[in-house]
Amino acid sequence: MAKLLKKPLKLACVQLSTGADKAANLARARSKVLEATSKGANLVVLPECFNSPYGTKYFPKYAETLQPSPPTESQSPTFHALSALAKESKAYLIGGSIPEYLAESDKHYNTSLVFGPDGSLLATHRKVHLFDIDIPGKIRFQESEILSPGNKVTLVDLPEYGKIAVAICYDIRFPELAMVAARQGAFLLVYPGAFNLTTGELHWKLQARARAMDNQVY
Repeated sequence: MAKLLKKPLKLACVQLSTGADKAANLARARSKVLEATSKGANLVVLPECFNSPYGTKYFPKYAETLQPSPPTESQSPTFHALSALAKESKAYLIGGSIPEYLAESDKHYNTSLVFGPDGSLLATHRKVHLFDIDIPGKIRFQESEILSPGNKVTLVDLPEYGKIAVAICYDIRFPELAMVAARQGAFLLVYPGAFNLTTGELHWKLQARARAMDNQVY
């Protein structure tokens, strides 16, 4: 699959601890993205729900309106912050994910936004596979209580480098999505995530290695 990557790409993955203050979360993200690009990163990936606390009770409170696109700054301060940051850093930026509210259908989504070095929106991915788990005595979490699933494989063309695929966290557990993306020419599968400690340590690296090996991609 090396032929799918046109030239070397330096990728940075940002880890963040998010709090209740969205503006502070965005400021921390900006600082880390600029740090990464100052060290030569061409593509920077932020975490899942990087602009807000993660949880069903938080999704409606922190959700932003993204449609019609582009939204106004009051509808989605995160959209505009990411667009400006990509342009400032002159890098491709995968904005982890944020809670999205779609007014016309009264639905919430877990959504990733991808921006180009000129600040333009290149792609939007809504998390397809919602995280529902119930392990007695350890963890119970049901994204489906609030969120609706997306319905597409998301490929992004980076003209200098090739195609990448973007999905979110729990999407990594489903090999079919990765297989479709690889068959459509992606050299890299990107899964911004916020795995829990119950299953995360056991499965995160295992799943990433499996998807990469199955499809002979990064």
